[in-house]
Amino acid sequence: MESLTAKAFIRKLQSLQSKAALENNQRFFRDEETPTKFIGIRMASLFMVAKDFTRMPLKEIEQLLTSNYYEARMGAVSIMDFQARDKKITSDHKNALFDLYINKHDRINNWDMVDRSAPHVVGGYLFDKPRKILYKLAKSKNPLERRTAIVATWYFIRQNDVQDCFDIARILVKDKHHLVQKAVGSWIREAGKRDRAQLLIFLDQYAAIMPREMIRYAVEKLDKDRKSHYLSINKVSIKKITNGKT
Repeated sequence: MESLTAKAFIRKLQSLQSKAALENNQRFFRDEETPTKFIGIRMASLFMVAKDFTRMPLKEIEQLLTSNYYEARMGAVSIMDFQARDKKITSDHKNALFDLYINKHDRINNWDMVDRSAPHVVGGYLFDKPRKILYKLAKSKNPLERRTAIVATWYFIRQNDVQDCFDIARILVKDKHHLVQKAVGSWIREAGKRDRAQLLIFLDQYAAIMPREMIRYAVEKLDKDRKSHYLSINKVSIKKITNGKT
């Protein structure tokens, strides 16, 4: 346990750094408001290191989340994800991972960090519990908290439980942030694979007002005629709004 520390993890990442990965990670990171440094390590290598550190204690994971290095924080949520997926995890530990995620959400400040951990750390924990926290997050001023709200429903979708996905999507259906728009469109598309009727009902109701990027992701897997139908409704609506007719 002594070697499974935040400092040891960062040292390991630094031993694998490369100039190409540094440039790529700097382009990949989207939060311009938070001072962030970069080590420069390929994501595949980072995930391998995180897997080796899967048994890292929570207090050390929390230390990683406080790091100014993007890759350290990405490593932290990756370790949390590996722990949450462990079939032998205790209910207390699942609870602790969930609390750490929610309480340190300001440090989970890139879309890939949310996508890497929210499905199992948040969704997996809430699956057999009340889910009010997701609706609270969906109304947050922080776009990444709103993204967590919809991304966490991935775990439910995999269990053929799609209702919360569509209900949260209704809250976010006119969201102005592209990271939320992409997530909502992608997630209702995936939920629609499990319940096509619900997806079509949602699109019948909201296609006209959905942001263009959101609807493109949502209809991606529909047949050509249905896709054209919903995109045309959306296009006409946007054109009217742009021309000041509505």
